[in-house]
Amino acid sequence: MKIVRIEAYQVDLPYSGGTYRLSGGRTYQSFDATFVRVVTDCGLDGWGESTPFGNNYIAAHARGVRAGLEDLVPALLGADPRLCDRINDQMDFALLGHHHTKAPLDIACWDIFGKSTGLPVCDLLGGRIAGPVPVISSIGSDTPEAMRASVARHRALGFMGHSIKVGATEAEGGPMIDAERIRACLADRQAGEWFLADANNGMSPEQALRLLALLPDGLDFVLEAPCPSWRETLSLRQRCSVPLLLDELIQTEEDLVHAIQTDACDGVGLKITKQGGLTRTRRQREIARAGGLVTSVQDTTGSEIAFAAILHMAQSTPRHMLRHALDPRAMVTCSTATFEAPLVNGGAEAPNLPGLGITPDLEVMGDPVAVWQ
Repeated sequence: MKIVRIEAYQVDLPYSGGTYRLSGGRTYQSFDATFVRVVTDCGLDGWGESTPFGNNYIAAHARGVRAGLEDLVPALLGADPRLCDRINDQMDFALLGHHHTKAPLDIACWDIFGKSTGLPVCDLLGGRIAGPVPVISSIGSDTPEAMRASVARHRALGFMGHSIKVGATEAEGGPMIDAERIRACLADRQAGEWFLADANNGMSPEQALRLLALLPDGLDFVLEAPCPSWRETLSLRQRCSVPLLLDELIQTEEDLVHAIQTDACDGVGLKITKQGGLTRTRRQREIARAGGLVTSVQDTTGSEIAFAAILHMAQSTPRHMLRHALDPRAMVTCSTATFEAPLVNGGAEAPNLPGLGITPDLEVMGDPVAVWQ
């Protein structure tokens, strides 16, 4: 089997809540998504998605995905897409870094691999673990009561986990308003719910310590990605009274090894495109498992195709280390594919179909913006 054609598509995914707010005053109204279709000489094809969260989230931007494909695709034409590790070796030789560009190609190759064997991707990533995967909402920064209401809406939809965004600037209210946000979001906490207070690397140790000092004892939550550098994170770690989960600082296997060696965290957020695709996420999942870290399986944002990759990885992740998977479908108003994984009783389960189990909506995709063959 050989890759004979690769197509790239661009679709805008508007945020379902109007304006999504992150720490440091960052805001987003829509997300620029790139979709990749990989076609083989035997007629099988596969799809992948890369939807960066914005140009100032991590070192990734949407137009860079499509520009990077120009360098990556020539290295893959003629290659066997089922050899996913070798595909990644070839991409690394052609272009250093740029994981968000490599991810959709890698995901599409896993889709083909699954279709070629007649197996769901989760079976190839270690084997399906039966039962629904718990999913988490993403609650953008807002007033405390608005965020409490957003948690309630997602709870009513079946979400059992909630990632609440904190990291207000001093002008916005700083740690004081963040403490109010956390208290409000946890005020109606139900049995079995899990909460992340996610600063997306937007706080200093001083701000994080002020925040923690303002909170009452007994609040059950995890602080995620508080600080933008390793030095700041390790400084806070020595004085932090709640569990720490790292996300944006961990993008490679080497980053994860460093976090374990320095005891920098209690868990890690593995985002499929941030890590570079399913191949690299699987490697890092096993390193986290060996290091005794819990994991969340997520992505920056995205549509059904991104969620399919998330869910297959989470479906094959041992439950003792899996805290949740992100369902980005609730974050955007545009549907790009059929993916039968309904949210039921706080969880979703990957369909028992070959590959990712998706059927892209070609009308939504429109014409490809680039074709290589």
